[in-house]
Amino acid sequence: MLRLRTLVIATSIALAACSQQSNEQAQQPAPASTAPAKAGTAAAPAAAEVSAVNPFFEPSTLPFQAPPFDKIKDGDYQPAFAEGMKQHLAEIEKIAENPEPPTFENTIVPMEKSGQLLSRAMHAFDAVSGANTNDTLQKVQEEEAPKFAEHQDAIVMNDKLFKRIETIYSQRDSLKLDPESRRLVEVTYQNFVRGGAKLSDADKTKLKDLNKEESSLSTQFTNKLLAATKDGALVVDDKAKLDGMSEGDVAAAAEAGKGRKLDGKWVLPLQNTTQQPALQTLNDRPTREALFKASWNRAEKGDANDTRELISRIAQIRAEQAKLLGFSSYAAWKLEDQMAKTPEAALGFMDKLAPAATARAEREAKDIQDVIDQQKGGFKVEAWDWNHYAEQVRKAKYDLDESQIKPYFELDNVLQNGVFYAANQLYGLTFKERKDIPVWQPDVRVFEVFDKDGSSLALFYCDYFKRDNKNGGAWMSNLVDQSKLMGTKPVIFNVANFTKPAPGQAALLSFDDVITMFHEFGHGLHGIFANTQYPSLSGAATARDFVEFPSQFNEHWATDPKIFANYAKNYQTGEPMPQALVDKIKKAKTFNKGYDMTELVSAALLDMSWHSLGADVPKQDPDKFEADALAKAKINLSYVPPRYRSSYFQHIWGNGYAAGYYAYLWTEMLADDAFQGFVDKGGMTRENGDRFRAMILSQGNTVELSKLYKDWRGKDPSIEPMLLNRGLKEAPQKK
Repeated sequence: MLRLRTLVIATSIALAACSQQSNEQAQQPAPASTAPAKAGTAAAPAAAEVSAVNPFFEPSTLPFQAPPFDKIKDGDYQPAFAEGMKQHLAEIEKIAENPEPPTFENTIVPMEKSGQLLSRAMHAFDAVSGANTNDTLQKVQEEEAPKFAEHQDAIVMNDKLFKRIETIYSQRDSLKLDPESRRLVEVTYQNFVRGGAKLSDADKTKLKDLNKEESSLSTQFTNKLLAATKDGALVVDDKAKLDGMSEGDVAAAAEAGKGRKLDGKWVLPLQNTTQQPALQTLNDRPTREALFKASWNRAEKGDANDTRELISRIAQIRAEQAKLLGFSSYAAWKLEDQMAKTPEAALGFMDKLAPAATARAEREAKDIQDVIDQQKGGFKVEAWDWNHYAEQVRKAKYDLDESQIKPYFELDNVLQNGVFYAANQLYGLTFKERKDIPVWQPDVRVFEVFDKDGSSLALFYCDYFKRDNKNGGAWMSNLVDQSKLMGTKPVIFNVANFTKPAPGQAALLSFDDVITMFHEFGHGLHGIFANTQYPSLSGAATARDFVEFPSQFNEHWATDPKIFANYAKNYQTGEPMPQALVDKIKKAKTFNKGYDMTELVSAALLDMSWHSLGADVPKQDPDKFEADALAKAKINLSYVPPRYRSSYFQHIWGNGYAAGYYAYLWTEMLADDAFQGFVDKGGMTRENGDRFRAMILSQGNTVELSKLYKDWRGKDPSIEPMLLNRGLKEAPQKK
């Protein structure tokens, strides 16, 4: 996941894509005033007073201008935000009030250069508040969110500034701009219009109020969900109930209990998705049911962390925002500048997947029920049974189980000899760990990335282990954005939530975890290879239904024979995975894909249903709305719940994927079609990698994305490779 920053910065207000994953975070278009906004500036200390102690007031002197996390204190953020907003608005006001006729050089370029102090503070805050938060930082988030919504609006709705942008936009054909500069003009103009720049003063005021409220509620949702997820962990007081779990996982559960001062008990922390990893191995059915329900009901307990009232209001606000801007729904507004263009196109795409996915899931359910019946279980398969018995079906069909696989996937080996090795083979990259760069938490590691000619290209941070104060899921974001205009190179980070082993134990991954590492590093490559003039178009600053393409494409290299053989080695002996086991994994490639696709499609349809509501529709009851939406879409299989329930769907309520979760499916189509393009031209070769880097990964948002893809691939994407790769269509038999 690409994470969007929780608090918005506004270099040219091209906010639609730039980062957490992210987060696995708020981008509502915002209010205007021709005068600097007062919000968040009154308490700001003078720059001279703060600069001596606040590490954000001057550019970092560390390599790549990496944030000095060893010097940053929780109390540094708000003064930096306040002064950063003040400086940014002063810079914007100077541009807007320029008496000279508007030109690209005196309007668009200085906008791109504006807000540097704010940007530095925002990037660091985004990383820490997502991956290592605390009560103080959560309070900062909630206090600052409406101020930043107001700050963004003060720029987007600045009439004088917009008139200058509009003039340049209307003259773009005669200005002899290079293609990237022309693209920047078009994107900037569209973002301002979509943000309310053309509204009447009365409607601007309404939109400002809605934006502030939505930003506040979205931040509250994120913080409530983090607390609900922590509190929802299953506490087990009898080790026998953990029968089936590996010795290492039981030890990790005991360690988690100690960490919560629950000595003598075992804690199974919740991951962000509906299904939980331990459900696969737990033999005790009541414990499985308890763990599943702890996940399913985490944010629906009627307590302080219940999110249902929040999401009902957020959905209502978004419909009202869209109506003010002239759209029938929030989805119609958000998809206008995406590859899909309309909700109808996105829904039509999903309609091609849903029947095949559910049909396959129903066949898989029959296989599972057969196993239960053979064992005289005496019950019908439920959601908490699926993974447990699916694993038994996999053993029976393919003679394969997770415990056989995990010893070959030790985390550091997967990183160094899998993820990094693939990047070396495709693109010539090399990596060197750096211990001298300060980090936000001791588990975080930093690597310098070197290009194929040996030149220093980027910094890459990785923070892989789960913590109670870390948001769920996995994501990528930037600490420093690449820009030739600004003279900055990319500083990228990946975050995940893998189980941290007990002391002395190896960090062994499931194969899904391995795929997650390749996925997030695919986002990382999109940032690392960024090679644009302007920060607003750099790296992953693309449409939501394109941004997951490089990450999903990179997943394919996890199973490439050359790459797989280089990292799939026993962590104790160093021996490669036996070929017989490799063959079993290949044979089981499409196993359980009906389930996987159904839970993903149902979540995407749930997202689209929430964001297709009109402004005249009353506030919804989330549980009833969810049940009705899934039933209407004919994807309400009781044993295949959505990957995310509405009440803990962080992607759409807190991470910028509203009306955009379908993008994971859309970009699977792009990724599978792209991989087929590699296969057709010889697979993993440096020539193919360099071409993909040059024509896709380095381009950011400098070219209209459908054209960008077609220019590289030579044709529009086809859904056929996706249907075959995901097991939704049988491959034609070779004669």
